[in-house]
Amino acid sequence: MKRLTLITWVTMVCIFSMSCTSHVNKDNPTQQYKNKLIPKLSVQLWSVKNELKNDFEGTLTKLAAMGFDGVEFAGDFGPYKDNAKGLKSFLDNLGLEVSAAHANFNVYEDNVFEQTVAYYKALGIDTLIIPWDERAWNSDEVDNFITDVNLLYTKLTAEGFRFGFHNHDQEFNAYKGSTFWDHIAISTPKDFVLQMDVGWVTLAEKDPVEYINRYPNRTLTTHIKAKLPKDIAAKMAINGKRQIVGDDVTDWDSVLKADIMVGGTKWFVIEQEEYPDGLTPLQAVKLSKQGLDKAIRNL
Repeated sequence: MKRLTLITWVTMVCIFSMSCTSHVNKDNPTQQYKNKLIPKLSVQLWSVKNELKNDFEGTLTKLAAMGFDGVEFAGDFGPYKDNAKGLKSFLDNLGLEVSAAHANFNVYEDNVFEQTVAYYKALGIDTLIIPWDERAWNSDEVDNFITDVNLLYTKLTAEGFRFGFHNHDQEFNAYKGSTFWDHIAISTPKDFVLQMDVGWVTLAEKDPVEYINRYPNRTLTTHIKAKLPKDIAAKMAINGKRQIVGDDVTDWDSVLKADIMVGGTKWFVIEQEEYPDGLTPLQAVKLSKQGLDKAIRNL
């Protein structure tokens, strides 16, 4: 009886071990890093804006086939601009979520606010980002910009959305002893999303890790973009560096770890604005995703 009991116990342990092992995939980007989940992978659709115009559904299908978990919209909803439920159904069939949407202030004006909110809710979006505003790096206008984003923050959070702003390089210009980005960060609520675009920070010759660490739990979504610093772009091009994640100069290991451990990041979002060596936008996006996948596996 004791022998049978031991054999049964060993068998159960083996079955349990195999079951657990089957759920641990070293190549799976959703593996845990220091007890924190790796963020999901999305793609900013501005990366393939012309392809979307030519073949909206076909382009999304190709992105899904690359292994993305989600997409980030930038104002183009193709044939579904008046049919959010239809678009959500199409995305669901592809296995794609919506990580966020970029939208300018005009879609939140009083006469269209309810319509905009209803569309985004039907699409399953929970995070909305202002992608660009020249006032954000204008010393005479930045406080007006901050007033506007704070007012809109109040309206959108009341509707259940997270809300924030996306940087370019100019926000890292000097302002009042720090930068415009710092001024915006300290002048907005603690849960106002600071969507960092790593490529633009690199172009501005700043350290993205420093700014992720400076504002904990506010980098809820990060644009994974490869750019070369202005002063060494030509030299790096000669040395074989290019604007593809993994082929560039960014220390992605440090950036990803800071995002996960400090930034509170939920989504890594590939954005491709440059297409070196004659690559098509889809080819460049695929290569940058492969570079990101590799960086995640090496964490």
